[in-house]
Amino acid sequence: MLQALRRSGGSLVMTIPKSFIEQNGLSDGSKVALRLSGSTLTVEATQRPRYNLTDLMAEMPEGYPRLEDWENMPAVGLERD
Repeated sequence: MLQALRRSGGSLVMTIPKSFIEQNGLSDGSKVALRLSGSTLTVEATQRPRYNLTDLMAEMPEGYPRLEDWENMPAVGLERD
């Protein structure tokens, strides 16, 4: 697939095909990874980070208020996905 580059300020820009956008769930403001290797430029859709409650709680600084038995409370949302 050939793409024409267009000038925007001091940069050159190209469009991303709609099929790539839909396939990867991209929208305005989405971030992509660019990899350069010689004259090859690769665009890779990045995955949104997936968090789980146990890991987030482990990163919580000491001294913050914490409910006793938090780890054993039932899930109320998508914490376990």
